[in-house]
Amino acid sequence: MSDIGAIVRDIAREMAAVAQRGRVADYIPPLAEVDPARFGIAVVEADGACHLAGDADMPFSIQSVSKVFSLTLALGKVGDALWQRVGREPSGSAFNSIVQLETESGIPRNPFINAGAIVVSDVVLAGHQPREAIAEILRFTRALAGDDAIFVDEHVAQAEQGTGFRNAALANYMRAFGNLRHPVEQALGVYFHQCAIAMSCRQLALAGRYLMLAGRSPATGGSVISAARARRINALMMTCGHYDGSGEFAYRVGLPGKSGVGGGILAIAPARASIAVWSPGLNERGNSEIGTIALERLVQRTGWSVFGPSY
Repeated sequence: MSDIGAIVRDIAREMAAVAQRGRVADYIPPLAEVDPARFGIAVVEADGACHLAGDADMPFSIQSVSKVFSLTLALGKVGDALWQRVGREPSGSAFNSIVQLETESGIPRNPFINAGAIVVSDVVLAGHQPREAIAEILRFTRALAGDDAIFVDEHVAQAEQGTGFRNAALANYMRAFGNLRHPVEQALGVYFHQCAIAMSCRQLALAGRYLMLAGRSPATGGSVISAARARRINALMMTCGHYDGSGEFAYRVGLPGKSGVGGGILAIAPARASIAVWSPGLNERGNSEIGTIALERLVQRTGWSVFGPSY
């Protein structure tokens, strides 16, 4: 049996020595200020054992990793009817591309690109004021992690609202096709605030446990979603969770994963572990440069790839 704690500590030491760390997301001013030398990793095993190294307890902006939690909420509200408004296919395009919306009648390819996540936010918004919808997403995330210290970073949210012109274009375009049911500014408000949720690697790994445990949450003691739905969310994370770099991530890491431009990645080893890494420097496709390397090495040393162990 591998000593997971020792592996995690070794990886953190190795990542500290890597010189090429990518580039921080400087188009969102607060993210541009984050030290690219930061690195954290947390691994929560199925038996509850928690292994931490580096900056694992430092909060960071989870950005698009939040799309996993809002998707789970939206599926709980409308079930498979969601797929009439959002597809389930990889986009092959950048996360904020508008090109496919024109040819596909305002239906985003999947819920993890920005356009798809804005539709998901529109679904969560139904029956609520934006403030209530944001609070619901935050409560849900806190419950999954069992930690009420998780918060929305208002500074980040306001910065995104002030610079999110492309997201506004996506939302308006989908509204023109009738695929947003609420005013654009309301759907975007929910979306920007969910992306501004701040969590540490420890909190993020704890929040992801339900996807490791076939929909069950040790934090709440019950079922978050059905086992079938957990499996399908994991499948979407594998095929779409890293935008147009999803195939490369599957090839190198072999786990369902969801990245964010804050430098975080949530990865799931089904029935084995929920894993969170954070390093703010991004590669050319908007995914954490060092975080991806760390996950690749973790899988090599544990054999946790869903495609089988390394030989």
